[in-house]
Amino acid sequence: MKARRLGAVAVAATLALTMAACGSDKGGDSASGGGKGLKIGIKFDQPGLGLKKGSDFTGMDVDVAKYVAKSLGTSEGDITWVQAPSAQRETLLSTGQVDMVVATYSITDKRKEKVSFAGPYFIAGQDLLVRSNDSSITGPDSLAGKKLCSVTGSTSAQNVQKKVPGVNLQEFGTYSECVTALASGTIDALTTDDTILAGYAAQDQYKGKLKVVGQPFSTEKYGIGIKKGDTALCQKVTDAIKKMVSDGSWQKAVDNNLGPAGYKPGAGNPPTPDACS
Repeated sequence: MKARRLGAVAVAATLALTMAACGSDKGGDSASGGGKGLKIGIKFDQPGLGLKKGSDFTGMDVDVAKYVAKSLGTSEGDITWVQAPSAQRETLLSTGQVDMVVATYSITDKRKEKVSFAGPYFIAGQDLLVRSNDSSITGPDSLAGKKLCSVTGSTSAQNVQKKVPGVNLQEFGTYSECVTALASGTIDALTTDDTILAGYAAQDQYKGKLKVVGQPFSTEKYGIGIKKGDTALCQKVTDAIKKMVSDGSWQKAVDNNLGPAGYKPGAGNPPTPDACS
C-alpha cells in the first residue's frame, strides 16, 4: 500500500513538472509571436496615440499594436495592455514585464544599447504647446527664461536643454500633468512630439485654449521596442508594419486617430522600417 502511494505521488509530481514546463514554453512562445497572449506596453494618457478610458484603449499606437499582435497570431482579446511611462520603457522590456512597447517610443542610439527596435512605423517632429493667447513663444529660440514642461525620461527634455540652455525645465511624470499645468498657467509651454501635442489640443476641455506652435525642430522615429537581441521577433514585427502600410491600414489609423486634430503626417511618412540587426 505504502509503495503504491509513493508511486502515485511520484507520477503526480512528474505530471506537474511536465505541465509547468509546457506552460513555460507557451509563455516563451508568446514573446516570439507563436503563442496566444501578448503583454504590450502603451501610454495610457496620450489622446490620439495611447489613451485609456475605463476598460477601453484607443489611439494610433493602440491600432498599430493590435495589427502587429494579430499578425503574430494574437487576437485583441488576448492582449494585456500595460502602462509604459517614458522613464520605465527599457525596464519593462529588459525585465520581461512586457513583450513589446508601442508608446511613441523614439528610436535612438542610446536606447538601442538596452533594447531592440522594429520600425520606424511613424515619423513625428518635436514642437511646442502653448496657451492660445500667448504670442511670446514662437519656437525654441524664444524659450529662454520660460518655464517649460516635459516628461522625465523623454528625448524631448534632453533636446531642448541642449538647444536652449537658459530654459527653466520642469519634468513631470506624465504629459497630462504638463497639460494641466500649462492650462492653469503654472508653466509656459509643453514640449514633446507634435502628434502628442495635437491630441491634447483637440480635447474638448482644451479646445480654443491651447495651440501647437507649428515649428517642429527634431525628427522622432517611432519604433516598436522589443527585448534586446530578439531578431526573430523584430523581423516578424517589421513584416507586419510593412503590411500595415501596404494594405491601407496605416493610413486609416492615422486618419481615425490624428485627423480630428487637423494633424497631417510630415515628410518621410509612411516610413520604411529599418533592417533588423
